[in-house]
Amino acid sequence: MQVSVENIGTLERKLTVKFPAERFETQVSARIAEMGRTVRLKGFRPGKVPTTVIKQRFGDQVRGEVLSDLIGSTLREAVAQEKLQPIANPAIDTTGEPENGEIAYTATFEIMPEFPVVEVAALEISRPMAVVTDADIDKMLETLRQQRRSFDEVDRASAEGDFVMFEYSAEAGDYRFPAEGLERAGSVLGSGTLFKALDEALIGRKMGDSFETGIAFPEDFRNAQLAGKNAQVSFSILKVQEPKLPEIDAEFAKLFGIADGDLETFRKEVRANLERELKAALMARLKSEVAEKLSLAHAGLDVPKLMVQSEARNMAAGSVPQGQQPPPQLIEAAMPIARQRVIAGLLMGEIARKQEIKIDRKRVAEQLAAIASTYEEPEKVIELYNGDPQLMSGLQNRVMEDQVAEWVAEHAKTTQLDLSFDDVMRPANA
Repeated sequence: MQVSVENIGTLERKLTVKFPAERFETQVSARIAEMGRTVRLKGFRPGKVPTTVIKQRFGDQVRGEVLSDLIGSTLREAVAQEKLQPIANPAIDTTGEPENGEIAYTATFEIMPEFPVVEVAALEISRPMAVVTDADIDKMLETLRQQRRSFDEVDRASAEGDFVMFEYSAEAGDYRFPAEGLERAGSVLGSGTLFKALDEALIGRKMGDSFETGIAFPEDFRNAQLAGKNAQVSFSILKVQEPKLPEIDAEFAKLFGIADGDLETFRKEVRANLERELKAALMARLKSEVAEKLSLAHAGLDVPKLMVQSEARNMAAGSVPQGQQPPPQLIEAAMPIARQRVIAGLLMGEIARKQEIKIDRKRVAEQLAAIASTYEEPEKVIELYNGDPQLMSGLQNRVMEDQVAEWVAEHAKTTQLDLSFDDVMRPANA
């Protein structure tokens, strides 16, 4: 077997491999002979099918399979011989025909970059820290009350927090919505379901009120004909209902799986859930911080284009409805951030290798238990992960990233950033 390597880019390699045509023909003959002993064809006794018939019926298929197998095995040999590390399956180009007693093919692929020494000690890391307080538990209980609220009809003017059902029509210039009649809608005032100007128009109104007022529609309003325009809106109030919040008592606790309705047990459950969410959010922010600082410190690192393109496609796919292909311009816009992510991911992998960081099986089990606890039948989720190598590999990779991020934070110039639960969970409010 002859092997030659050509550098066609910073990380792109073109491998040319030649192997004897005789090796190919020998394997084809052996495969056909084996088929002659096992194949069943109508009109022939088992094991008595003539070789000429096998060649006529299956020759092209056999030759294709043998060529594919030989390319696979010789490519593995060639890559090992040249000490190359392809990042993905190579693009193979071959005629498959013998020439001067040899069959040749080329394999084009990208390889992993040579990593610089990662000076973690020079990185300045800000590590967020937070704890769950009694006030956070009280706030979550209030949120749960709001989620379980009911509404009772009232004969009074509407106020913030009330549910108002109404019919309306809007006119802006020559445009009317709806074209005929009235559109029916409903919303809890002040909840953000409607925009502020519409909420304000509905506050202080009673069932049976009909009125007309001018309203400025926001630029991002879902109806493009009204978006960003001033319209004259006619309203008819059909119903006003006030919220009725449940008491936090034993019956309320039972709604959330506390069989005996004990409120102290309920609070402990709420705390455990909040602490689990907080732990995951803090780790996500630490990993993001470490990844950002690593990528900025090594912004000039050459990384495989294929990995960057794949990451950009995944990012863009998250911005379009499921099942739709993201447009090229969206993928292109994601490329700079995708490149940073790839740099960070590769460097974190290199740190794990150099520092011999081993996967913590206990943490894997804990994280799996945390994931499973959010489902009604956690034991089935655990069974699913344990039976699916791809799912388990993904979980193990996330745990390894956690471990590397923590190792970096321990060895870098790390400053603790004390935050509240809300600051961590809803950073936009910070």
